[in-house]
Amino acid sequence: MKYLYILLVFIPITIIGKIMGMSDPILFLCSSLAIIPLAGVMGKSTDDIACFCGQKIGGLLNATFGNATELIIAFVAMKEGLFDVVKASLAGSVLGNILLVLGMSMLVGGLKYKTQTFNRNSINITSSMLLLAVLGLSIPAIFTHTLPEESLTSQYEGLSVIVAVLMLVVYIMQFVFSFVTHRALYEESVPSEDEEKPKASLPRAIATLVASTICIAVLSEIFVGTVEPMAESVGLTKTFVGIILVPIIGNAAEHSSAIIMAIKNKMNASIEIALGSSLQIILFVVPVLILLSLFFTPMSIVFTPFELVSVTAAVLIANRVASDGESNWLEGLQLVIVYVIIGAAFFFV
Repeated sequence: MKYLYILLVFIPITIIGKIMGMSDPILFLCSSLAIIPLAGVMGKSTDDIACFCGQKIGGLLNATFGNATELIIAFVAMKEGLFDVVKASLAGSVLGNILLVLGMSMLVGGLKYKTQTFNRNSINITSSMLLLAVLGLSIPAIFTHTLPEESLTSQYEGLSVIVAVLMLVVYIMQFVFSFVTHRALYEESVPSEDEEKPKASLPRAIATLVASTICIAVLSEIFVGTVEPMAESVGLTKTFVGIILVPIIGNAAEHSSAIIMAIKNKMNASIEIALGSSLQIILFVVPVLILLSLFFTPMSIVFTPFELVSVTAAVLIANRVASDGESNWLEGLQLVIVYVIIGAAFFFV
């Protein structure tokens, strides 16, 4: 994780490059490398603030800011009217978390430990919520095929808002469930020996969080502005950039944290990072973007059939993997291979 901070040098390089008229592919690369460590800084400062606020508020903070980078990038892209890139990046985040991050965690952890165990009850609840969330995404897409094309625009915009609001309600209710009514399900059977302690004071952590958020917002403007010209210059589609590259850039710090947890045999934390992040994307980030888009150009919640099929398949796999409370390297390898296959398919679409 510390090695990622070396990449902070790309913050001034990106800004200077933008002013000097650097070529779009190089500017895309520099802004990507700058956003990666900033996402890590944001996550770390959020963890430090959470240590001062107690378990309940800390959990809410981590959940809210866990996908802040993707939310900022998607919001900037949405303002620019790049709806295809936005939806692809959101679908790609879910695919990346479930297949790539969870797969790499199980693979790397399984190579060190023959079998790793995790809290099956809490993980099953998260994976079931994911299945419900995907169904919520699927209904509007199916709905679009039942109406004549000329009446679709006004109809599915209203449906998108209704679905977005209901998803946010479910998202809030899960905190009531996990922190109030069914807290015992989420408690570790074995208490943690090394309790997390804040690495910075509360004022410093807040200042760092604010500064990193502002930097990500500025860099996201540059990053999003280079997506289309970069994709055209290197022969990639906007969908592939959105589904593969953007999520990896926005989630790099979180991905490394999940894998490190697996190496430390903390598989419960590793799986919660992967599946919990995916759940936040669908139940929080997607609805928030839909509602924010009403102030600009309304964006529908309708994803492409291939995106929906891929995400649904990934969620079904997650439910299967979580059912036995154990993981091994072969399961991890299978998840990674499925991710590569889906990535290759999007490359040729």
